[in-house]
Amino acid sequence: MIRDDIKAALVSAMKSGDKPATGTIRLIQSALKNRDIELRTGTAPADDDALVTEVLQKMIKQRRESVELYRKGGRDELADAEQAEIGVIERFLPRQLSDDEAQAAIRTIVVDTGASSMKDMGKVMAEVKSRLGTQIEPARASALVRAALAQG
Repeated sequence: MIRDDIKAALVSAMKSGDKPATGTIRLIQSALKNRDIELRTGTAPADDDALVTEVLQKMIKQRRESVELYRKGGRDELADAEQAEIGVIERFLPRQLSDDEAQAAIRTIVVDTGASSMKDMGKVMAEVKSRLGTQIEPARASALVRAALAQG
């Protein structure tokens, strides 16, 4: 399980004195704990790794947005720190589809769903999430689906 990998990585980072990795892994654990608390009132997810991956992807998305803003503001040292955090977080994500694999999978989904225009975006994205789940970041999937639907 991904949670076990995260716990082991925290112990390893602490023993080796890697303060940036230790801090980032603690942030990951905090985000996971917050998500667990949110889900107490609802039904527990069937796949814990899917939940963890969703949280990690959200964290990466937030950091990419921060990197962009820091670079625009001329704060390269802060952007570099955020980029380093992204690198630590990405270590725990399952293998992501390459661009070619993702495009092929999305083309197949578009054909299978009979999607023909941007009006079908929601239907296609639901199927992408169902079939590809943790293998592709939602923002990246959205961009690829838009491109596939624009081509017709």
